[in-house]
Amino acid sequence: MRYNGPSMDQPGFDDSAKIRVSLVVPVLDEAATINQLLESIEAQVRQPDEVIFVDGGSRDGTQDLLLAARAVNPKVRFIQARKASPGLGRNIGITNARYDWIALTDAGNRLDPHWLERLVETAESRPTAIVCGNYEPVIDSFFTECASIAYVPASIPMPGGTVRGPFIASSLVSSEAWQSVGGFPDMRAAEDLIFFEELSKKGHAIEWAPEAVVHWELRPSLGSTFRRFVLYSKWNVWGERQRHWHYRIALFYVAGLPFLVLAFINSWWWLLVPLSVLFTRVAKRIWEHRENRGLGWVLNPVRFAVVATVTLAIDLAMFVGWVGALIKPSQARRVRGMLQNLRYE
Repeated sequence: MRYNGPSMDQPGFDDSAKIRVSLVVPVLDEAATINQLLESIEAQVRQPDEVIFVDGGSRDGTQDLLLAARAVNPKVRFIQARKASPGLGRNIGITNARYDWIALTDAGNRLDPHWLERLVETAESRPTAIVCGNYEPVIDSFFTECASIAYVPASIPMPGGTVRGPFIASSLVSSEAWQSVGGFPDMRAAEDLIFFEELSKKGHAIEWAPEAVVHWELRPSLGSTFRRFVLYSKWNVWGERQRHWHYRIALFYVAGLPFLVLAFINSWWWLLVPLSVLFTRVAKRIWEHRENRGLGWVLNPVRFAVVATVTLAIDLAMFVGWVGALIKPSQARRVRGMLQNLRYE
């Protein structure tokens, strides 16, 4: 990595006119993807003033790659934080940051060359404590296309473009705002959602930078997608966020049980009722993601079948994770206590 921006020693560098940014990235076993992130950081039009990688205990060579990056770029800093969750890793990075504005992304992503530039432009032009950029799923196979339809939110219109989010891995936040909510919960999932909710409660409104784009790698297979959503489900339950996801999906299946019973004792035609609801769920997702594609794309039966399969796998993962969370009440107590401390400090 090389720093290609203007030197602070150059004549005409106005120290007071520009905000300075620390880019914080939590990592864990990212040897396969960390180089693409490093290259996209190097390619930034507006370079971060420092880059802090916080490693949560990698064992796959990630640490060696980051140490090599630090050796060629003095702006790269590396912190070992054994067994740190993404939430704790971000907190450690922000605590050790030299600058008051913190850009956040995750390993496994690739940053558009104008990503940080657009985030900073928004922060400099509007009174705000947090700016959220955009993200796009990386579609490199038919499966990832269908997976993105199943669980990636569709873009919504905003001034200056369309956005998905908020997405913590495409954001810029002031250290003051971070401190005002007690930082991120020490969690492996849902910590970003809780962080945004607490910021909103404190009155910090999000400004948007639609052109600040992060390219987000999706899980490449049904099995890895299932495992990831089991993890998400557990941490959402431990964080007492069932009303945002679990209850809605559970209601769908509970409502379908009478029709399953009727199908068993009367006629299998009763199964058409829950199946029609599932059909509507999947069709709605495909329609929302059609963008400028024609009806041939929308009505493709193979695409519909794969999106439906991914949807059902995620539903099953939610239930598996829910049960897994309930059989570990000690973890639930730990997370609840931590969240109470964050909210009432």
